[in-house]
This record gives sequence, C-alpha cells and structure tokens, in this order.
Amino acid sequence: MSKSKLEYIWLDGYKPTQNMRSKTKVVEDFSGKLEDCEIWSFDGSSTRQASGGSSDCLLKPVAIYPDPARKDGFLVMTEVLNADGTPHESNGRATIDDNDNDFWFGFEQEYFIMDTQTQLPLGFPIGGYPAPQGMYYCSVGGKHTHGRDLVEQHADLCIAAGLNFEGINQEVASGQWEYQLFAKGAKKAGDEIWVSRYLLDRLTEQYGYYIEYHPKPLGKDMDWNGSGMHANFSNTILRTCGSQEVYEKICEAFRPVVKEHIAVYGEFNDQRLTGEHETASIHDFSYGISDRGASIRIPIITVEKGWKGWLEDRRPASNGDPYKIAGRIIKTVKSAKI
Repeated sequence: MSKSKLEYIWLDGYKPTQNMRSKTKVVEDFSGKLEDCEIWSFDGSSTRQASGGSSDCLLKPVAIYPDPARKDGFLVMTEVLNADGTPHESNGRATIDDNDNDFWFGFEQEYFIMDTQTQLPLGFPIGGYPAPQGMYYCSVGGKHTHGRDLVEQHADLCIAAGLNFEGINQEVASGQWEYQLFAKGAKKAGDEIWVSRYLLDRLTEQYGYYIEYHPKPLGKDMDWNGSGMHANFSNTILRTCGSQEVYEKICEAFRPVVKEHIAVYGEFNDQRLTGEHETASIHDFSYGISDRGASIRIPIITVEKGWKGWLEDRRPASNGDPYKIAGRIIKTVKSAKI
C-alpha cells in the first residue's frame, strides 16, 4: 500500500490581489489522474471567502502535475466553489469562455527576487542603489547577475512538473527576472502560471528570499523598469486570417473597453503604465507593429508571415491573475465584428 501527497492549491478572496493558498491531502494508492482527485473543503472564513457562521468552501481539482520536489507528490490546481457547488465569486477561472481551447496564450512573467533581511531586490546595497539599469538585461557574471541559482532551479522544477516552460532571462533591473509559459487553451495557460508561481514561491523558502510581484516595487518615481506579465494571444482567426484589416479590427475592439481591461490587469498598474520604460500610458490606447511602447504590439513575425500569428497585450502587470486577464481578452476579441 503506497501513499501520495496531493498539494491542493487555490486562490483566496483578498481584493484586488488574490494570494495562493495550499494544503496537503495524503491518500492511499493514488492513480495520479485528475479524475481520482476528490473535491475537498477548507475554512473560507480564514481566506476572506466565507463567514465564520458558514465557513466551508469547496476545492474542485482542475489540473494535476507531478511535484518534482516531493516524494510521491502531486500539485493539484483547484477552483473554489461555494458549499452548493456553484463557482465562488473569487473564481476567475470559471468565467473564461474558451471551452474549445481555441485561444492560445503565452505569458511572460516578470518578478523581482527580494532578500528577506534587507527587504531589497538582489544586488541592491543597503542605503543606496546599484549601477543604473542597462547592464542587467540578459547579463552574465557576478557583477550584474543576481539570483541565477534560484532561477535555474525553478526552471528545472517547472520542466520536471510537465509545465510548458519556454524560457528565462534576467530583466532590465537588478534582481529582476522573467520566465515564459505557453499553452493551447486559456484555462490551461492560467493553471500553469499559477502552478509555476507556486513552485517559485515555495522555492524561496530555501534561500531566504521572497518574490515580489508588485509591478513597481521600487516606487513609481524611480528610474527602474517595472514588472509586467505580457499576454501573447491568438485564436484561429488570428492564426490563419492573413489580413491586416482583420488584425486592425480586433485591435480596435480593445479601444472602447480600456477601463474594463485595466480593472483586471493587476493592482498598482498605474505606477507602471506611465508611457515610459517600455510601456504605454494607462490613460491611452494604441497598437503598432513591433512597438513595445504601445498598448498592444503586433509582432513583426506576424506581419512577415502574411498577417498570420498573434498579438501581445503589454499592459497586464506582474501581479495580475492570468485567468481574469485571459477571460477579458477573449471577451474583447470575440466582440470584434469580423
């Protein structure tokens, strides 16, 4: 008789930025299959998802991955349900209209590695600043590169867990990094970002670090790049249409719903979307070919392939919920009159 450790992961009810929570369920003779993961409950009154007088919320397993850091372990991503089985109001995944997985998403997750003792990004001296940004991006060597051991270990964990992990690079500021994930299906893309964040956050416990997802952790007035989570997306139309006119119609569909997008693109994003540091202003909307200062970038590869490819929404912040981001993008793309 064997026993397995199933780590149930969910998002709490904190607003506007949800946090990950998890707890372990030990089961006997587990098959490793999602359909054999039981619905579980938790105390929603401790996570701002229920009152003390009626505190039970349910965890519905929606994706499972091997846990590369635990013997006989599995990572179980879940949705939060009310006690009657309906989606909880905090459940952004349940709002995604992509049941046929026609939408593909590639997220670029940026973040800062912070030292728990100094409360500063790696490479920042106490009471001062490192050399200005410029030499950190895709750097090599101990003078400009900080945190590589953790980043490499995180990449190995994600790959071993079966996530479609596509790459890593140091970003523009000291102690700032990025990784990329891609999935065919919006819900799957969201699942993999959250599981990858879980693996990253859990890994920091071994290092005396923590991960800062705030889009502008060094202050809005500091001359350092913020952190985003650029959303690359496509559907069958974008992948096959071969039409600049169609692309422009889809981009224009985003113009009248800027506020609706910004509302789910992450807390404190106004500090990052200033029109500087490779961002468009939060008050404007724009799109352009190969333009990293636009709200939406049309990749040059898409144009070179005859207007067959994808778009990149550069506005989502690093602390955004990929479920809500994908759900809003899908709604807007489907509203375009093609």
